[in-house]
Amino acid sequence: MVSATSSTVDTAAGGDGIHLPDTARDLVKILVTGPFGVGKTTLIGSVSEIRPLHTEEQLTEASAQVDDLAGVRDKSTTTVAIDFGRISLAGGIVLYLFGTPGQERFRPLWDDIAYGALGALVLVDARRIDASFDVLGLVEETGLPYAVAFNTFPDAPRHHTPEQLRAALDLEPTTPMVTCDAREPNSSIDALLALVQHLIDHRPAEHR
Repeated sequence: MVSATSSTVDTAAGGDGIHLPDTARDLVKILVTGPFGVGKTTLIGSVSEIRPLHTEEQLTEASAQVDDLAGVRDKSTTTVAIDFGRISLAGGIVLYLFGTPGQERFRPLWDDIAYGALGALVLVDARRIDASFDVLGLVEETGLPYAVAFNTFPDAPRHHTPEQLRAALDLEPTTPMVTCDAREPNSSIDALLALVQHLIDHRPAEHR
């Protein structure tokens, strides 16, 4: 795997937006995870070079009884299986992006979705940091390397320093932490690249 050096899609790959580009060399499965309503579906949709797969359903009164809607009252749909997308990066790296449901009731799906993944991008909402604890614990239980991306919402608090945010999530010093706007392709790609670079830096020397 080569270094992640660019936040642009590999537009010179010669692909047609459906088939893998001719330059594809490293195929990498990545989880995009985080709590309910944090922007996983939006991020995958913003960067995918293929038509993304979404498994969204309308929220019902029944689900409102078991899903924590605090801070996301305007959300009307939820992912009930996976989101899926694909993006080709410079250097022949192709990321297969698997978005996971954020609610505890979908936890039995986790092992199946996480199987074969090399790392995870954990999206966090600064308005409700505590909602991310369970997901971070689950990622750490699996032993997956991960990066944290704070998705920027218009009403998110601006007074927290990076050090305070890192401390609030109890992140290791080596865990990448960035901010992104899941609606913006380049911003989302930069967050994914932070994870890719983390995977490169911590890959065993014999596999580099």
